[in-house]
Amino acid sequence: MQECSTYLNRLKDDLKTISTPEKAASARRYFPDGIHCIGATAGDIRLVVNNFQLDNADISADEMLAITEYVLAQAEYSEEFMVAFGLINKFVKNHYGDELLQRFEYWLENYANNWALVDDLCIKTIYQFFLGRPHLIENIQHWAHSDVSWCRRASNVAWVKFIKRKMGKATYYLDSRLVFENCDLLLADSDPYVQKSVGWLLKATSLQHKAEVVAYIEANHQSMQRSTIRYAIEKMNNVERKSLLALG
Repeated sequence: MQECSTYLNRLKDDLKTISTPEKAASARRYFPDGIHCIGATAGDIRLVVNNFQLDNADISADEMLAITEYVLAQAEYSEEFMVAFGLINKFVKNHYGDELLQRFEYWLENYANNWALVDDLCIKTIYQFFLGRPHLIENIQHWAHSDVSWCRRASNVAWVKFIKRKMGKATYYLDSRLVFENCDLLLADSDPYVQKSVGWLLKATSLQHKAEVVAYIEANHQSMQRSTIRYAIEKMNNVERKSLLALG
C-alpha cells in the first residue's frame, strides 16, 4: 500500500507540473455541467503515463492494475482518473482475466463522473480489452439497465468500434439486432449524454447497415429526440438527412 501511495504522489506531481489554469479553462468549455479538472490535455496525460511506465518498466501487469485501482480510489481530478485508465492500456489486451469486465462496470458506476471519462475508458481501455476477447463484446448489454447514467452511456460507446472490426486475419461483426435492442432500451432515457450515445451508436451502425438504421429511425422517430436523430444521420448524404429530419 505504501508503494502505491508513492506511485500516486509521483503521478499527481507530474500532472501538477504539466498542468496550467489556461488548459483547465479551455477544457471546461466542453462540460456545461461542470468538471473538476487540473488543466492537462490528452497529450499531457499520455506523456505522464509513458514517463511513469518508462521509469517503472519492471512493474508487472498485475501490479499495474493494483496501482490503477489505488489511483482511482484516491483520484480528485478528471485527469487523474484518465491517467489511472491509461496505466493498464498497454497490458489490457493480452493480460488479465475475463473478470476484468466486471471491474470496468464498477469503475463506470463509481468513478466516472463526466462523458470524457466514459469515452476514454471505452474507446481506449475497453476497446483493447475486447480486441483480445471478442467473446465478451456482447456481454455488456445489461449495462443499459444500470442506475448510473454513465454506465448506460458506456453500453453504447463501448460498441461503436465493433460494428465491423478487423481482428487479426478475421473480421468481427457486431450483431445489428443487439444495437437496435440497446437503442430500444435507452430511447426514453432522460440523460442527454445517454441520448447522444444512442445517436453515436446508430451513426456507427449506419456505415454498415444504413438501410436498417433508416428503417429504425422511420419507425421510432416519434420517440426519438431530435438531437439523437441528428447524431445518427451525420454520415448519411444530404438528401437522406433532410428526409429523416422532416419526419417530425
